Amino acid sequence: MTVFFSFPTLVYLIAAGAGLFTTAISLPAWRRWCVRTGVVDDPGHRKIHSEPIPLAGGLAVLTGLVVPLAAGLAALRVGLFDPTTVSVLAHGFDRRQLQLIAVVAGALGMVFLGWLDDRYELRPLLKFAGQVLVALVVAIAGVRITLFVPSIVFSVAVTVLWIVTLTNALNFMDNMNGLCAGLGLIGAFCFGMKSALAGQYLVALLGFLCVGALMGFLPYNFPRATVFLGDAGSHLVGYLLGVLAILPHFYTKENPTALAVLNPLLILAVPLFDLISVVLIRWKAGRPFYVGDTNHLSHRLVRKGLSQTTAVLVIWLLAAICGATAFL
Repeated sequence: MTVFFSFPTLVYLIAAGAGLFTTAISLPAWRRWCVRTGVVDDPGHRKIHSEPIPLAGGLAVLTGLVVPLAAGLAALRVGLFDPTTVSVLAHGFDRRQLQLIAVVAGALGMVFLGWLDDRYELRPLLKFAGQVLVALVVAIAGVRITLFVPSIVFSVAVTVLWIVTLTNALNFMDNMNGLCAGLGLIGAFCFGMKSALAGQYLVALLGFLCVGALMGFLPYNFPRATVFLGDAGSHLVGYLLGVLAILPHFYTKENPTALAVLNPLLILAVPLFDLISVVLIRWKAGRPFYVGDTNHLSHRLVRKGLSQTTAVLVIWLLAAICGATAFL
């Protein structure tokens, strides 16, 4: 029992709890602000709700990430933790300080971009350009995929492609109550656990903080939604999963196999499959890939006779099974 109340497990629990608490208490305020400023999702084509729903989820989840992170760093600097915790986490932060700053800045950028789309319905090309710009800044700051190729240009290009792909994959899957947030929670938990088991404390901390922040949002969104993630939230969830897939060192001395780099593909198999299948369906039908339709995995399950809630639960289960295989 003591293992749950010692470093590092206790710190992970504190991070998840802080993310949950901050998101949950900030969401009602963000919801009122969205209603007051008109940032709502109105009923219409392919919509199942009959009244405007505030698009406050992304702002609340971002609050649940940034506030506890800032508070935790401040507590670390003034010595509120025990010496072991301070030593380990301070070392990790000092070593990856620029990367952490870039990750937070990228999260702010993605939420702002998504909020602009929620508010003004940006043109697809403009939104795509914004996604590329945010991903490029993060990659240049050092959060990069290498794939064993000693080329910075290659690394930056692959990283930008990966982050933009995941951002859009989760944005595409934000089509039923709880679906996108639940997939984000499952993915963040898997990346957090992989990092924790590998002794990568700072990455694990970030993963569990994401888990908590999304847990604080889900009760407002599933099974009945009183608030939506919005493009701000789906952009944030996709971006965070893309970054959490890059930050851990899957190929290590303890696990010296090149196949270890396939872990992110297993953990994120469901949203990647949905993205690829939907793009192919739209391409074969001669439609632009960015024009929404009802050919997502969730929609296909509903057409098979499942309720929307059951369809979401089935997809969550598939994502959990795929994520579990990464640990085998």
